[in-house]
Amino acid sequence: MTLRLQARGLACERDDRWLFEDLDLDIRGGEIVRVEGPNGSGKTTLLKILSGQLADYQGELFWNASPMRRARQAFLESLLYLGHAPGVKAALTPLENLAWYQAMAGETPTEVSRLAALNAVGLAGFEDLPAGQLSAGQQRRVALARLVLTPRPLWVLDEPFTAIDRDGVAALEAQLVAHARSGGCVLVTTHHEIKASKELRHVRLGRGGQNAER
Repeated sequence: MTLRLQARGLACERDDRWLFEDLDLDIRGGEIVRVEGPNGSGKTTLLKILSGQLADYQGELFWNASPMRRARQAFLESLLYLGHAPGVKAALTPLENLAWYQAMAGETPTEVSRLAALNAVGLAGFEDLPAGQLSAGQQRRVALARLVLTPRPLWVLDEPFTAIDRDGVAALEAQLVAHARSGGCVLVTTHHEIKASKELRHVRLGRGGQNAER
């Protein structure tokens, strides 16, 4: 299936100030789209709108050429969203956190798949420790294990490189490129400079509602 997420005339106002307005986007499978801009320019807000978490905006959204109001279920079944916070429950182990994620996604939890996902993000040997005892980077890796655990074609990621070390950064960057090259789509905010590739393009938000795509 060819992926296509579109926004037409998107605008959002907060505290009597336009974060962005008249924003048109056309995001397709095979792309890594990096949303850039200064703090307060609306990057996280844009990702939440595009992932269906916020309804307070103007404009229209489309999924695979259908209005989002009609395609919402198919869209949500294609989406994996990771927020700025890792979203890890401190009292649960990494294995238990992933089981909770699987249950929330309506998937059948299997320990084999969870162990494989944790191994893929470098957490082999930490499966049964309470997540509250893990470092910030290790907690982030628990969240990133969902990219392996729950295959979805559209990834919406808010600052996924936060707190992870150099090896983790390189591995995640390669994972994003591989996902795009397999036909998936990545929409991401990050202060990390993703290495240039043919899959990468940029959407820049600016103060006062100014924006540009390149």
